[in-house]
Amino acid sequence: MEMILNQVSHTQTQQDVQDPSPKPPPQPPPDANGKKYLLYSEKEPYDFIAHRCTVKPTNTLESTGHLIKGCLGGGILGIHEAYMKCGLWTSLIVTIVFGFYITYCVHILVKSAQTLYKRLHLPEMSYPDVAEASLEIGPFPRLRKYSKWFRYAVDAIICIDLFGACCVYQIIIAKTIQQLVESTYEVSWEDIDRLRLYILALLIPILLLCMITTLKYLAPFTLLGDIFIVVCVIATVVYSLRVAPNISTVPAWKDALGFFEFCGIVVFSMEGIGVSLPIENNMKDPHQFPKVLCAGMSVVVSFLILVGFFGYWGFGEHSISPVTLNFPSEIFPTILKCLMAIMIFITFALNFWAPFNLVWFYLSKKHDPKRYWLWERIYRAIFIVVITSIAIAFPNIGNLMGLLGAFCLSNMGFIFPALIELLVVWEDPGLGRYKWRLWKNLFVIFVGILLFIAGTYSNMKGLILNL
Repeated sequence: MEMILNQVSHTQTQQDVQDPSPKPPPQPPPDANGKKYLLYSEKEPYDFIAHRCTVKPTNTLESTGHLIKGCLGGGILGIHEAYMKCGLWTSLIVTIVFGFYITYCVHILVKSAQTLYKRLHLPEMSYPDVAEASLEIGPFPRLRKYSKWFRYAVDAIICIDLFGACCVYQIIIAKTIQQLVESTYEVSWEDIDRLRLYILALLIPILLLCMITTLKYLAPFTLLGDIFIVVCVIATVVYSLRVAPNISTVPAWKDALGFFEFCGIVVFSMEGIGVSLPIENNMKDPHQFPKVLCAGMSVVVSFLILVGFFGYWGFGEHSISPVTLNFPSEIFPTILKCLMAIMIFITFALNFWAPFNLVWFYLSKKHDPKRYWLWERIYRAIFIVVITSIAIAFPNIGNLMGLLGAFCLSNMGFIFPALIELLVVWEDPGLGRYKWRLWKNLFVIFVGILLFIAGTYSNMKGLILNL
């Protein structure tokens, strides 16, 4: 999460966010043709690592830790519900497949970015930078005028995804408080209506929390949050094995609608595309990123499998999200639920910080700099009210995560990286024998489009049916 925040802060110029890392060199001004990025000759070698000005670069182990922290969030607390929608063994296999698939898509994005560093003589770039540059200097002159819109599309998807995650966090907090107060384990329509009241009651505390604009007061809590997630994974395995039925009685497959709901949730729970470039930009040796990616995603997929597989096997068809609500009413599980709710409450502000500052970068241009303090807080309040309203309208954690995964991450995680790689390699080194690079990326795009359409439909249907 810290890496996402630092990356967003590179875009922010209107206010000081007290980010200790130095800002990258500014982009060159547009040339006479209005182009933002200047393409250099291949005969002019450029060592982008030597030109980086990071004060405290991370080694391979630290970068792996950042990747794991960036991928694992609130999604892991609802992955067992995804397994319940799809079936135990089908979900296990598809989780592993998506693990490889997402890892590969992150790899091609970072590889494309490193190629652009050398061509543009830039030490580092963000995801929106890479998207814009790939189209602006790409092989299709007629499409270059749309490079800004490609950037805006990436910015918009990032904001929708992270603001949507805030909705999920708010529902998780409210459900935890509801169970602790009412001792409810069965879900009914009356419980859902009361849940909406708990979500509404969180509006003022969250609103006050998100008025904190200095990141240094919030970032240290991410470490505690990571520790609680590890404890939660272990507790899920232990408590589920206590009540797990014969595994042969658990359905291996359910239906196609549940399958696509599952796909959206599992992608939301493990997608690391948003943290990949910030981590690579901060590495001491960026060429070691493939090792970081493989090691980090292996841990992420393993944690998701443990919570998803054992959570569904042990707690069955009546399990609820977050997974901690299925734990028994004992002292330790109750303390764990309280601590998780507190940590998610605090990390809500961290998760809100990144997309809001991206939006504020554009909104602030419409206001007098002398009144930034007032307008920033007005917009923060507006966004919190909108997030709370969405959470009240759709208090279904599973389908909301699935919708975000299908709608946002099918684009940001699959379609956009494949398009960027095609634009980068089209002329050099080319499409390869039998145009294999073209067919490979078209396949990635096809899978992304399929997930986008089917996953968005199935999860949106689930949200509407549970209104």
